[in-house]
Amino acid sequence: MRMRFALVICVLSFAVSAVADPPKKEEPKAARSVAELRQQIEQILKDTHTPAVSVAIVHKDGPEWVGALGTANVAANEAATADTLFRIGSTSKAFASLSILKLAREGKLSLEDPVRKLAPDVEFKNRWESTDPVRVVNLLEHTTGWDDMHLREYAKNADGMDLRTALAYGTASRVSRWRPGTRMSYCNTGPAVAAYIVEKVTGQRFEDYVQQNFFGPMGMKTATYFLSAAHAVTLYHDDGKTPYPYWHIIYRPAGSINASANDMAPYVQFYLNRGAVNGVQLVAAEDIDRMESPVSTWAAKDGLKAGYGLSNYWTFSDGFVYHGHNGGVEGGLTELGYMSEYGVGYFFSISSGNGGAFDRISKAIRKYVTLTLAKPVVPAPAAMPSFVADYAGWYEPDSPRQELTHFLERIAGLTHVSFADGKMTLKGMNGPSNFAPVGGRFFRYLPKEGSPEPAASAALITPNADGTFIYAGNVLKRVPTVVALAEIALTGFVALAVVSIPIYAVFWMIGGFIPRRRRPAERAMRIYPLIAVASLVAFCGIFVVSSGEILTRLGNVSVWSVALMVTTLLFAGAVLMSSWAVITAGAGVRRWVRWYSGVVALALMIAVVYLAWWGIIGLRTWA
Repeated sequence: MRMRFALVICVLSFAVSAVADPPKKEEPKAARSVAELRQQIEQILKDTHTPAVSVAIVHKDGPEWVGALGTANVAANEAATADTLFRIGSTSKAFASLSILKLAREGKLSLEDPVRKLAPDVEFKNRWESTDPVRVVNLLEHTTGWDDMHLREYAKNADGMDLRTALAYGTASRVSRWRPGTRMSYCNTGPAVAAYIVEKVTGQRFEDYVQQNFFGPMGMKTATYFLSAAHAVTLYHDDGKTPYPYWHIIYRPAGSINASANDMAPYVQFYLNRGAVNGVQLVAAEDIDRMESPVSTWAAKDGLKAGYGLSNYWTFSDGFVYHGHNGGVEGGLTELGYMSEYGVGYFFSISSGNGGAFDRISKAIRKYVTLTLAKPVVPAPAAMPSFVADYAGWYEPDSPRQELTHFLERIAGLTHVSFADGKMTLKGMNGPSNFAPVGGRFFRYLPKEGSPEPAASAALITPNADGTFIYAGNVLKRVPTVVALAEIALTGFVALAVVSIPIYAVFWMIGGFIPRRRRPAERAMRIYPLIAVASLVAFCGIFVVSSGEILTRLGNVSVWSVALMVTTLLFAGAVLMSSWAVITAGAGVRRWVRWYSGVVALALMIAVVYLAWWGIIGLRTWA
């Protein structure tokens, strides 16, 4: 259940992104032994103030290293061990898929069954239900089209709440925004609904079904969906000292498993042995293959193999392809990856939300496990498809995870696609990304540094009634050039106007100290735009200040969430008053001031209309 409500909503974030990145530290060489890898990870924990990490490096025939480093509880100075339970977040989701696959193998349901058939009491909205119903496969491949959990769902501390009650609490987010089975958009609710279907079919509580059919047989002796005070790690803020309270996730199947390195080692080995445990086929090998293969999206139907399967996705790293899943809760990050063809996999989990520590540990482990492995052969570039001219042009993101940030993604994600010199180039705000054709509609990514990817990860989707689309990590929809250029021009116009307001304010405020330069007739045209900008700054500031406690502060009715709503209303009100001041301005207003104020009022009004269209004006994050 990776928490990604960082919500880069501020206009100021564009200024921040323009600041030069600090020099990158030279990455350490690959460890040549477990002892050396351990030293590298210990140094990462020290550098990043990360209290503890749980690690399992596993081969097909058994574990190589299972252990933990650091402090499980800082206040008690309790050392972390291989038996310490860490919260593995969304890595939990795979057990919903495994359960569904087991029941399908037993003939009790099908991945193609409509959800309404199996769980008619689960509320959701899909205006295409008669022709394109939400199916079980869509729940697990994240192709329902539903919005991800709303903040109020994330914030709910659901201690003791059963799954049916939990699903009744958060119905507003379960609305299909496009035809199910077309685009992948990560949604924590889908696996929870799938788990509820398991309960309906089996008559068992989902957690009990998993314990009986998977935890027990796999040898995951201490894994649990519930709080276990004994041997449980404490999760911390990035300072490594301030603890988070235990968060009883509302949808337990989506991300609440607590597991130790000793639990996760046999789980990784289970995948390496293609569903077999101690020579017994617990899950059919074909079902493991199915978990690793997306099927329901447009790109998958066109034949693209990479992507998100059933709670299991492809990751490209330094020329290798991993399967697995990561996860995150407040104060905890987890990664599970494996390569069955090489017979090796790993798991690690840290007790803070420090992304820098997470990335460095991931790289260190991957370097170690691939040290002696030959990289897959990279296919030679193929001829460029003859129809690429039909796909050149401007695109916008069309599969947002959170509808709340769609208004930002639409602008920040505008991308120009071109085909030249044997490459497809996607150019957006973050610079160009290049892809080489590998045959048919498919392309593989060409990284700026490091080893090239050995398989296709992008596709020119077959045109359909909804438009022209490209898949390159997410779905992009082609838009008319005039629309894209108009959006860029209007965004630049509004941004320049907003930046100019405080600059102008410095001069008229200084001038206010000089009696002969005071101009009362121009006062309203000066003050209201400044109030509008101040409200935007306050809006951004509230998000920044709330970032460490975003669930409690913005997922509930609080001083912070109400203040956030007020800033949006204040912005809209100040813009309206600014426009009115320009319209009603009389004698005594200088011509250039009238023109400037009119231009600024127009720019701000464009912003208000845009934000109101997307529901940001009057935003209630707790709703």
